[in-house]
Amino acid sequence: MTTPLSRIRNFSIVAHIDHGKSTLSDRLIQETGALTQREMTEQVLDNMDIERERGITIKAQTVRLEYKAKDGETYILNLMDTPGHVDFAYEVSRSLAACEGSILVVDASQGVEAQTLANVYQAIDNNHEIVPVLNKIDLPAAEPARVRQQIEDVIGIDASDAVECSAKTGIGIRDVLEAVVERLPPPKGDPDAPLKALLVDAWYDPYLGVVVLVRVFDGTLKAGQRIRMMQQGATYQIDKIGVFKPKRTDLNELGPGEIGFITAQIKEVAHAAVGDTITDERRQAETPLAGFREVQPVVFCGLFPVDAAEFEDLRAAIGRLRLNDASFTYEMETSAALGFGFRCGFLGLLHLEIIQERLSREFNLDLIATAPSVVYKIKMTDGTVIDLHNPADLPDPVKIESISEPWIKATIFTPDEYLGSIIKLCQDRRGEQKELSYVGARAMVVYDLPLNEVVFDFYDRLKSISKGYASFDYNIEEYREGDLVKMSILVNAEPVDALSMLVHRNRAEMRGRGMVEKMKELIPPHMFQIPIQAAIGGRIIARETVRALRKDVTAKCYGGDASRKRKLLDKQKEGKKRMRQFGKVEIPQEAFIAALKMDAD
Repeated sequence: MTTPLSRIRNFSIVAHIDHGKSTLSDRLIQETGALTQREMTEQVLDNMDIERERGITIKAQTVRLEYKAKDGETYILNLMDTPGHVDFAYEVSRSLAACEGSILVVDASQGVEAQTLANVYQAIDNNHEIVPVLNKIDLPAAEPARVRQQIEDVIGIDASDAVECSAKTGIGIRDVLEAVVERLPPPKGDPDAPLKALLVDAWYDPYLGVVVLVRVFDGTLKAGQRIRMMQQGATYQIDKIGVFKPKRTDLNELGPGEIGFITAQIKEVAHAAVGDTITDERRQAETPLAGFREVQPVVFCGLFPVDAAEFEDLRAAIGRLRLNDASFTYEMETSAALGFGFRCGFLGLLHLEIIQERLSREFNLDLIATAPSVVYKIKMTDGTVIDLHNPADLPDPVKIESISEPWIKATIFTPDEYLGSIIKLCQDRRGEQKELSYVGARAMVVYDLPLNEVVFDFYDRLKSISKGYASFDYNIEEYREGDLVKMSILVNAEPVDALSMLVHRNRAEMRGRGMVEKMKELIPPHMFQIPIQAAIGGRIIARETVRALRKDVTAKCYGGDASRKRKLLDKQKEGKKRMRQFGKVEIPQEAFIAALKMDAD
């Protein structure tokens, strides 16, 4: 028996990082009795170790709650807890498409932050009804009246009836549930129409195979039914249907407005494309639902095993991670310095860091990552345009007409005292200021910045300048032509492909000097001199030399003619010259890693 539509509510929880989304989800689960006191853990929906350790949500999670409201009716609440970090915004967009409303959580002591804005605008784009919730009102620094006004001024939504609560202590949790029931709209749908369900997410379970998260819009999903993926064109038979309460619970069918999971002997996650429309094979829907735009990787870097023998293990590990993270892309590449590895695409630096950490943790791999780079568009003299993921593959400069790089629109919220340093940081990174306004005592500054200046360590620098108080959010705006050049690092006249990068001509010398100075400290002395150079084309822009180790060949000469010593020293010099011609320079792995991390100046 399917639940009447009027008693279903589908909603997401959106907020900035650390404003208490996952803790609020815990309290809602506890309040509705979905888990007993003994089964409750902190951040019950964050089921990855890395999520618990870092205190962030990476994967959006869904849970079905049953709530008996004040009017005596029992409501089905489908809750989606979403990530707050900018790198996982695609998880947020998918969750929002499956819901009709959102709870906007704002920290009553911190107020509106950059990511609050980004996520709310996404919810408004999806025509969501929004219930503002002021969390952490038990803190001594909480100022609910000021934050209410801020929500109205900055976001432009009515916050006069915002619910006040404390997810930590449990104050006001029933008010939040009542607001969800009273103020969010029920879903629409026709149980007799042809089946139309949205594929929201898919992941690999070692026991069940591919598990697909679906939101039914029209029709009914039943166990044993043959379904068709409209985009892929593949057909499957449903084995299991169920919901997460948060424990997996099997059902016989899912009706319109409901969110649940199905398994259907799908062999690979790649066959369950996120955003696809599921319909009945015999009675197909005429038009598919509007899906999601393809997720585009923003940052690329090469991942190589420290021990070349681990390459096959790396290939298997990356393949398995890809099963649960559709936004991560990879292809094989080779490097003269590092051997075989993969060129991987990520949605941002945090995403890159999380994937690297999961590879080393879950699969015990020692990895080297090359310098992160963005996707450049190269316009050739013959009129063709190519995408460049790896600076080492830059075509012959004679054939290039222009190089364009991605620019982002960055929104930064900061307390007033750090504003000067933040503006200087943005100007140093070739930023263009677009607007500067004040929200209470905090400044909101909007900059256009080239993405390749941001991917290295912009976020870390911003946090250290502002002692962690500034918040940062960005979205890619456009590609702009720039005066970009390829900078190569030569060690003993041999180019090291893993260290080549595209830089703006004005910053090339500074970047090159920093790089060679760092390499000089890291390469151990050999028996011969080693020149380390930064070059643009055939022009050397910076150089350092690693001094040679020297054996004392004149030790056995004492007294006698000075020409004997001279002859021995000249012979040694000749030997060193020959050695330098044929000698191989061993660059230790730590040198690569440290050189790639250098950019803190």
